[in-house]
Amino acid sequence: MAPSWLAVALMLLGETFAAQLPLAQPAQKSPAISDKELVSSSSLQDHIDADNLLERAKKLYSIAELSFDEYGHPTRVIGSKGHLATLDYIYSTLTTLDDYYTVSNQTFPAVVGNVDESRLVLGQEVPKSARPMSLTPPTKNKQPVYAPVVLVSNLGCDASDYPQGTTGAIALISRGGCAFGTKSALAGEAGAVAAVVYNNEKGSLSGTLGTPSPHHVATFGISDTDAAPYIEKLKGGEKVDGIAYMDAVVNTIYTDNIIAQTKQGDPENCVMLGGHSDSVTEGPGINDDGSGSLTLLEVATHLTKYSVNNCVRFAWWAGEEEGLLGSDYYVDQLTPEENMKIRLFMDYDMLASPNFAYQVYNATNAENPVGSEELRELYVDFYKSNGENFTFIPFDGRSDYDAFIRNGIPGGGIATGAEGVKTEEEKEMFGGVAGDWFDPCYHQICDTVANVNLTAWELNTKLIAHSVATYAVSFEGFPIRTESAMHSFDDKERKYHGPKLLQ
Repeated sequence: MAPSWLAVALMLLGETFAAQLPLAQPAQKSPAISDKELVSSSSLQDHIDADNLLERAKKLYSIAELSFDEYGHPTRVIGSKGHLATLDYIYSTLTTLDDYYTVSNQTFPAVVGNVDESRLVLGQEVPKSARPMSLTPPTKNKQPVYAPVVLVSNLGCDASDYPQGTTGAIALISRGGCAFGTKSALAGEAGAVAAVVYNNEKGSLSGTLGTPSPHHVATFGISDTDAAPYIEKLKGGEKVDGIAYMDAVVNTIYTDNIIAQTKQGDPENCVMLGGHSDSVTEGPGINDDGSGSLTLLEVATHLTKYSVNNCVRFAWWAGEEEGLLGSDYYVDQLTPEENMKIRLFMDYDMLASPNFAYQVYNATNAENPVGSEELRELYVDFYKSNGENFTFIPFDGRSDYDAFIRNGIPGGGIATGAEGVKTEEEKEMFGGVAGDWFDPCYHQICDTVANVNLTAWELNTKLIAHSVATYAVSFEGFPIRTESAMHSFDDKERKYHGPKLLQ
């Protein structure tokens, strides 16, 4: 293939180039869409083949390797050459599909953070569980700070919880009650030089500070076990000294969503589906979410062989790993009229985990926009009809469906598991290894082509083809949306907004 517009720009401008894709370019005309056979679930599924998915995965990994010079390993994190080339691959593929889609990009600002080095010492010990929070600022001048440790009262969600001795100290704060970013900002306003949030449940703690604040200070998360001896000493009146060091940067860059909508089909009734185009900094993201974004591209490619009654809209979100930035931005820009045209949104993130389970988001109508449960049952019926087991997983805001359901759009999706541990019961249902993560390479450098289970990926791609074909033909029996429900879920509290804990 000849070098595309974006690839040429990358070669000419190198690392300084910010992703700004061109407007959709007209492709060579194909036979009239209206002359094509109406899509059906069975016909669209027949085109899905694991070998094609594998070839796309190999291509995506080679794209991730473009970031090696800057990051020292393959990655497709937003702002990297790997992500820019991912966008180019998706965009250029779509614009060669016989003028079947209207393809556009949506540029938006994204806050990104990176921690080059960090260290935390409490007393004479280095807590093994200590992890920097995502989007944390550095310590002053990116140098170690030596300071007494001060125990914050209650949950650290109110300025009165921070004692006078917080000035010049490292604030030790319990998890709970409010967002990590709120705790960090309050600590900074009280004069702390760093903050450590400890888990009030069992296990380690990592999360994100979310939207940057000028009051944020360098912030770590640690486990309940690591925090316990220092809490006891401080409550007993003993002095504890600490050292905090954070070499980090938080910047705003620009990146792009890519949207492709069929030119045929009722534009007032759209079935929409999406996956995210980016990976974490730590690895190439071939399962997370290469599997989802490549599945969308494969289904979009084969859909062009057919006609549709309702419009189908595919989306590739950027900035999911930074906190659902692309999907949030997209939904925020919708007018009420455009919002109502989307009958449902389907989220496809991590479809090929090596130690997989077939997971369906437990999206009920009681807690989500009406229609979410009907979508859930479509997935359930598919697995049952194919003789497969399935499990329900929380619909808790961890992926790009969140903005849609907060704004009254029915949603749902499927997955195969991330860092969760497979149980003995799930081993009996799906095979694999009990006691291991569903994806042992989740958010790691080993999320490569070797990290995908092709059996799970092919079946889930067939399910996605089924979901697209079903609603592209008809919404008969699917609940009609009402304007009164458009914003009825926007204040629903969730522990997650993206892959990282918020509180």
